[in-house]
Amino acid sequence: MQKSELLEIIANGENSGVEFKRDDVRPEQLAKEIVALANLQGGRVLLGVEDDGSISGVRRDDLETWIMDTVFGRYIHPLILPFYEEVVLDGGKRVAVVSITQGTAKPYVLRSNNREEIYVRVGSTSRLATREQQARLFESGGMLHAETLPVSGTSLGNLDTARLADYLVNIAGDIEAPATTEDWERRLQGLGLLVARDDGRPVCTIAGLVLFGRSPRRSLRQAGVRWMSFAGDDKEYQAQDDTLVDGPMVALFEGRAGAGRQLVEPGLVERLVDRMRPFISEESAASSEMLRRERIYRYPLDAVRETILNALVHRDWTRSLEVEVVNYLDRLEVVSPGTLQNSMTIEKMLAGQRSPRNPIIVEIMRDYGYVDMRGMGVRRKIVPLTREYTGKDAQFDLTDDHLRVVIPARSLKPE
Repeated sequence: MQKSELLEIIANGENSGVEFKRDDVRPEQLAKEIVALANLQGGRVLLGVEDDGSISGVRRDDLETWIMDTVFGRYIHPLILPFYEEVVLDGGKRVAVVSITQGTAKPYVLRSNNREEIYVRVGSTSRLATREQQARLFESGGMLHAETLPVSGTSLGNLDTARLADYLVNIAGDIEAPATTEDWERRLQGLGLLVARDDGRPVCTIAGLVLFGRSPRRSLRQAGVRWMSFAGDDKEYQAQDDTLVDGPMVALFEGRAGAGRQLVEPGLVERLVDRMRPFISEESAASSEMLRRERIYRYPLDAVRETILNALVHRDWTRSLEVEVVNYLDRLEVVSPGTLQNSMTIEKMLAGQRSPRNPIIVEIMRDYGYVDMRGMGVRRKIVPLTREYTGKDAQFDLTDDHLRVVIPARSLKPE
């Protein structure tokens, strides 16, 4: 690191990715800051800098060895390999820079006094993680799939056995549907749709309930989709429509896979699109050869379906908000709760990399043909279809709380 770069970092002060510390800090205190940075986006600890930004410099001759062997070797788990360097400033003062990348084995913990504590970065401070934050860290590190968590108060009776029988026999290849309650429970536990309990009958997992539940929102408030439509370009306008759409993700079909299956009852996506249709389309002034007025859509419908499906199957179930779909005068916004999983970025997503947060949900939706077999829906559908249909690019906005996809509208009025 150049001296000028270091001085600029110091001048900007502490933040979510920068921490100042004296070099006589206790090892567990330094480990706490490093753990919090690794559990967020990574960052730098500057040793030899006071809290107010004044430079006191490092005085320990064995600082690098102490940091690597003591702080990282004894107090931080799992192992992180930092980048250590020292910058000499005018007057001979040295500042040690310990750089930590975003961890891929979250959650990282501070091991001290026979305890393990998980810290997260909140602004310029490091705090003990809440229960919800811990769940997200375990999920992002691949140690927990929230879709397999039990939904309290549910049972096999909350699931639509007609949809389940269709899936097992006509898609999964079972010879016949289970005959008894015990057989159903055993089969669905094997699929991760129910989970056993020590004190009673099995309960639905999140995956089981949202895929096949009759009314998932009755037991899981973040299930379903919040749909809104506004005549203007923000939510200050009076809503044209505002509702919560509930239901199982998968539709009910009849007939074996690949043999002309017929839709019997719509699933969540079909219900949502039907509700949206009057607000995102209008009848053409011209008639078709069959003397019917065709509907013209403001958005590419395949891109809209793909965006909604991605929001549903990849959402973070540790967040207590539902997926939100909002139609405005000039755009459609689809908001999926939670940031991207693992080390995924928007750039990687657009390039076609895959990293499913909810593998059970993804695989079953793929079995039905809802989800692209190659997992390339963003790259092959959303981006090119939006550009071709509207002449504009879809936009992707990622925060720590959500992923928002914006599809611009095509004017339906003649030029």
